[in-house]
Amino acid sequence: MNSPATDFAADELISVCIARQVVDGDVLAQGIATPLVAAGYFLAKLTHAPNVIFASAISQGLVGDWAPLAVARVEDHWVGRALTQFSFPQVACDILPRFHFKEFLRPAQVDAFGNLNNVVIGASYEHPQMRLPGSGGIPDVTTYNERLSLYVPRHSRAVFVEKLDFVSGLGHSPMRRVGAGPLYCVTNLGEFDYANGRMRLIRYFPRSSPDKIQAKTGFPLEIAPDVCETEPPTVEQVQLLREVIDPLRVRRLEMLGGGARKDLLREILAREGAL
Repeated sequence: MNSPATDFAADELISVCIARQVVDGDVLAQGIATPLVAAGYFLAKLTHAPNVIFASAISQGLVGDWAPLAVARVEDHWVGRALTQFSFPQVACDILPRFHFKEFLRPAQVDAFGNLNNVVIGASYEHPQMRLPGSGGIPDVTTYNERLSLYVPRHSRAVFVEKLDFVSGLGHSPMRRVGAGPLYCVTNLGEFDYANGRMRLIRYFPRSSPDKIQAKTGFPLEIAPDVCETEPPTVEQVQLLREVIDPLRVRRLEMLGGGARKDLLREILAREGAL
């Protein structure tokens, strides 16, 4: 069961990489509509980190338990099993600074220094090409939290840009007085750190390469001298993801767009009995 898997998808490897960043006893912040992260957190809890606790943005509370991923009934877990609950201002401005949660953020745009944009695409804030869902507590937590990481399900030059259209999260910036920028980033192409305050490729996924990743990145990448291929998941990890943690394949929603995403969402809702 602990032997390397040969049959796995990029979404499964992303979740495994996220699980590998988790240490037993961590308090893990879980955002809204981030099933790849949830799958990684739950995988860690079921394998090497049984004592982690989740801080959920959905319930605005602490949750010690886990449940298979869902869409229509996702609140049943986060709200129904919460140990305690807080208001959003309490979470962003009081609870998170005190406990230094580990958290993975998904940016719409990110530059070489880990500065983020989740607000607008386009040069004009008043008349953007696209208005994004918004930043939530990201402007707060990125100014002080030293345990933040990033994940990008679809690595492209549209996400990894030379200059952000709008700054809604602080990376490795000379403007900061406390905290730090992101520690780590994982995408469907590889893994990165910010050892020198700038994004650096440390491992590339199977069927990828440093040259392919650079071609899909809108700024020059630093390459670690010992860059190598990412270790594959184990047979046990893939089995847990597919059969126990996420049999509905909710995590796949983050990898898809357009009609394919709509079709999978309908399939999941039908299997949940929500249609």
